[in-house]
Amino acid sequence: MISTLLVVLPIFALIFLGWMARRANMLGANATTEINRFVVNLALPALLFDILAHARWSDIWQPGFILAFGLGSLAVFGLTIAIRLRQKVHLADAVVDGLNAGYANTGFMGFPLALAVLGPAALAPTSIATILTVCVIFAFGIILIEAGLQTEARRSHLVLKVAGALIRNPLLIAPAAGALVLLAGLSVPAPVETIFKLLGGAASPCALVALGLFLAEKRKGREEGAGTGARTGAVTISLLVGFKLILQPLVTWLLASFVFHLPPPLIHVAVLIAALPTGTGSFMLAEFYRREASVTSRVILISTILSILTVSAYIAIAV
Repeated sequence: MISTLLVVLPIFALIFLGWMARRANMLGANATTEINRFVVNLALPALLFDILAHARWSDIWQPGFILAFGLGSLAVFGLTIAIRLRQKVHLADAVVDGLNAGYANTGFMGFPLALAVLGPAALAPTSIATILTVCVIFAFGIILIEAGLQTEARRSHLVLKVAGALIRNPLLIAPAAGALVLLAGLSVPAPVETIFKLLGGAASPCALVALGLFLAEKRKGREEGAGTGARTGAVTISLLVGFKLILQPLVTWLLASFVFHLPPPLIHVAVLIAALPTGTGSFMLAEFYRREASVTSRVILISTILSILTVSAYIAIAV
């Protein structure tokens, strides 16, 4: 419990610093958007490139673990999108909610928590889970959002527009470039590597500060919530938090234990990472694509708070 709390505490501290900076008017009204632009266009691409360029095939090629964790994440991601589309939500917003339910906070909490609970042997599979989350799940989200935002009636024009947007998207270019470096067996020059590490190190704190800035903004109308709108928002948030903290680790455990028959150490890593709260990737995309971000920000905060209990319970029972 104490170890989990120590991991989560810095996350809340950075969110709180962002909140304080906006309330004290240290950062202006446009700070949230501009910091997110920095994260999406520079810092996060650098982090994704660095992860893939320095990965080792002998460590990351674990087919059963990849399928168990990947399918568990995609199942919750897809189910959430299907439910939200049936509720007449725009595809782009449904995809953001899918990320709210299926995008684990691997970058901020995965490595320190896995190391503290399961030891150094857990770092390699945690790297796999991180790559799947920040590259594969994130890429699916971007592709679907781009498709949902296109209005072309002709399918050929839609494909060209989506393809063009993806080719220019740094969040997909960077991991693809990192994979090429890995496949070619190349090494990144030291000065270039330093640049990527400096930029990548800024992704997590900047995203959390931006979340705090967003939460500090005073809102009117629907986002403040009243009557039916507030109740609907609460139901949606409860559904997304429940999917993230309960359904995703449950599905992952079933796949890891009874479908792919993984050894207990890999089962624990898969379930522990799946049980992490919602990462800030969904919030960054909601801000970047100008979608509704208030539900996303609350899902991140609530799932992070409750994960102290759910993750600690899993550790106490299973590990």
